[in-house]
Amino acid sequence: MQIYQSLIDRLRNQHEAIANVVEGLDEKRLAAHPEPEKWSIHDNIAHLAKYQPVFMERINAILNLDEPTFNAYRAEYDPDFETWRRWDTPNLLGKLDSDRREIFDMITGLSSEDLARAGIHKKRGRLSVVDWTELFVLHEAHHMYTIFQLVHNA
Repeated sequence: MQIYQSLIDRLRNQHEAIANVVEGLDEKRLAAHPEPEKWSIHDNIAHLAKYQPVFMERINAILNLDEPTFNAYRAEYDPDFETWRRWDTPNLLGKLDSDRREIFDMITGLSSEDLARAGIHKKRGRLSVVDWTELFVLHEAHHMYTIFQLVHNA
């Protein structure tokens, strides 16, 4: 199995648009909640930054175990998410970038056999490493769209 170029490109740099979209916003604006139970721009960034280590753990499990099973990740059930929410936005963006370089190097360095290995997502079923990576960037894109909307619906 091979990873396709559009996935490589998005994995490499899709996240970089976040800093551009939020550039010039102050902390008050970044922390503003559109509705009481809805995440702020900052919360969405914290979620994306926090999920990257989770993604790396899942890929490592897939590479080392025979088709491990994972629940859908829910930040509200992750006890560490609140700690990440307390980070300031520039530090989260820096962590997002440094972890992404690690993810990119890990995924693009895998053999065809490793890319074909699979893990079971309880909602999505059996997914290869390539599928997990596609799900990862699509999930990120969803939150990036939400961030864009929050920036431009003020």
